[in-house]
Amino acid sequence: MKKISTPLDLNQIKSLKAGQEVLLSGTIYTARDQAHKRLVQAIKSRKALPFELSDAVIYYCGPTQTPKGKIIGSCGPTTSSRMDVFSGMLLAKGLRGMIGKGSRGLAVREAIKKYKGIYFIAYAGCGALLNKYVKSVKKIAYGDLGPEAILKLEVENFPLIVAIDVNGGDVYGQD
Repeated sequence: MKKISTPLDLNQIKSLKAGQEVLLSGTIYTARDQAHKRLVQAIKSRKALPFELSDAVIYYCGPTQTPKGKIIGSCGPTTSSRMDVFSGMLLAKGLRGMIGKGSRGLAVREAIKKYKGIYFIAYAGCGALLNKYVKSVKKIAYGDLGPEAILKLEVENFPLIVAIDVNGGDVYGQD
């Protein structure tokens, strides 16, 4: 498996191919539907974002409550297609990577190619296992959204699969 780290830049990801397994280390941000909606509203209103989008990675995840003695609860991926309506704008503003589960729509696949982004899938159904790769957690925005608040996670060797590479290669075989 290839090891990569954030912030993700094009040089780091341009050789990755759909279907390739990687281990990601560094900072990633959790965000689901409602957080995405607020990020896009902030962009449209020219307001400051809670984190720098340039070369960032967003993980479509809403962790469960943190058990005593743990850093984070179960933190598996959520269905990515629910974020499709927002992804093009975020990629255009510099977002480099997305992590979730499932296939993406045509507009997102085209935006990934256009803006040289990348889409990873995390191992679904393994949220309780994935939390062991999270080394720290900090809530940074939208706390009123509960588990859908934006969290800054520091991860180490987080296991992922490249689902859509910068050239449009798609593990789901979509054209």
